[in-house]
Amino acid sequence: MAVKSNQPVVCCVGITKYFGGVRALNKISLDVHPGEVLALVGENGAGKSTLVKILSGIEQPDEGSIWLGEMEVKRLSPHRARAFGIETVYQHLSLCDNLDAAANVMLGQEPVRFKLGPFKFLDMGGSFAMTRERINDLGVHLPDLAVPVRRLSGGQRQAVALARATVRAHRLVMLDEPTAALGVTQTQATRDLIRRVAAHGVGVIVISHNLDDVFAVANRVVVLRLGQITLDTSLCSTNRGQIVACMTGMSFGQTPSADLSAS
Repeated sequence: MAVKSNQPVVCCVGITKYFGGVRALNKISLDVHPGEVLALVGENGAGKSTLVKILSGIEQPDEGSIWLGEMEVKRLSPHRARAFGIETVYQHLSLCDNLDAAANVMLGQEPVRFKLGPFKFLDMGGSFAMTRERINDLGVHLPDLAVPVRRLSGGQRQAVALARATVRAHRLVMLDEPTAALGVTQTQATRDLIRRVAAHGVGVIVISHNLDDVFAVANRVVVLRLGQITLDTSLCSTNRGQIVACMTGMSFGQTPSADLSAS
């Protein structure tokens, strides 16, 4: 995995977010470094999705600041986040099932052969070549790029979504529950993909309830509970019991409920 740089790709300082009278995030401060895999965990309603939406530019914080590299951004929009190299892969993947893998990976970024007035003629061969290069970089076996993605396996679809994200995400990729709907083999393949993305020097945030995933791929874990950070540490400095305790508010050493112990 890539060595972390001293300069974070993204830094949040004192981020607070209200929805009406509900405080979803309370003075959240964290940073993500190049080549780092940060696991963001917490129960439903802990604030994970809100934080990701703020880093994606979809939501705006009510307090605090966001730094992209050495630049403080007063108002981060989805366009500015994408221009900086931040992409999000949501759990539903947002793929176009009727299009092939190459069309999905290069969607909105297709190379142009030539222009004729207001018309653009796409370079389909170039799209396939660039997609094949990106897929190969991720170490994925996808024999036919012309197959509609609806006919691909769950792991292959995840790979296509990740490949599309990394076409533009040269600084940060955020993954929402990337293995939630996958089998054992596909889960392992997705974990390998995450490691390869980080190995290219891209920061990765993985939102997951699955502690097996957390310990398999992450360098660091941040636990959110009721909109506040209750744990921020390297994986080698913690264990499952401490993470679950910080997620639930129990004292470390108490027996967690059955559903959490299986998460």
